[in-house]
Amino acid sequence: MMKKSKDKKPAAHQGRSVAESRYHHGALHEALLEAAERVLERDGLAGLTLRAVAREAGVSHAAPTHHFGDLTGLVSELAAIGFRQFNAAMAAAGAANVLPKDKAIARAKAYVAYAQAHPGMYGLMFRTERLDMSRPSLHEAANASFAGLAGAIGASRHEHISEQALSLEQGAAIARAWSLVHGFTMLLLDDRLADILRRMPEGTSVEALLEAMLKSTVDRPGP
Repeated sequence: MMKKSKDKKPAAHQGRSVAESRYHHGALHEALLEAAERVLERDGLAGLTLRAVAREAGVSHAAPTHHFGDLTGLVSELAAIGFRQFNAAMAAAGAANVLPKDKAIARAKAYVAYAQAHPGMYGLMFRTERLDMSRPSLHEAANASFAGLAGAIGASRHEHISEQALSLEQGAAIARAWSLVHGFTMLLLDDRLADILRRMPEGTSVEALLEAMLKSTVDRPGP
């Protein structure tokens, strides 16, 4: 009597099982985000595709779609991670100081340092047109970033700033501080500060330029 042959899994399904059996659901989710960050930092935002992330993680092409829906979902979750890391770095820097002025300078230095260490992630965090800002994780992390900025400005002005209702003066103070540090950061990442540095005393570093800029503005009165 002939034995009934067992049904074989399709080759594609077998491939997914081998590649993804290393992960349980949550671990694969995190592995995909880690892979996405590697692709982003190595290949830039233009190279960050669902297929590229799947290749980097060593899983099926369908895995990122299953976990994030589409590329917007993936990059939005990735940006949320960036904001959380960014916020933590600034909070830690601020907490290591006592005076509001020193806290503000330390936070600004941490802001720039994070962008230098993670230029791809930093750029993604501010590419609003590529992100779904209504996604809970991203919305929460971005709001926390603004709250940290508002809190630091409030401390330097010796007043409480409500994130939901800003006066013109408070809004101007926040915009000025953010523009100052973000502008410096973008000039640095685009290598546009080299032209300034070469005109300064030999050996002047980016860090020295940043600190001098911050100290020249942090004590200015509000508008």
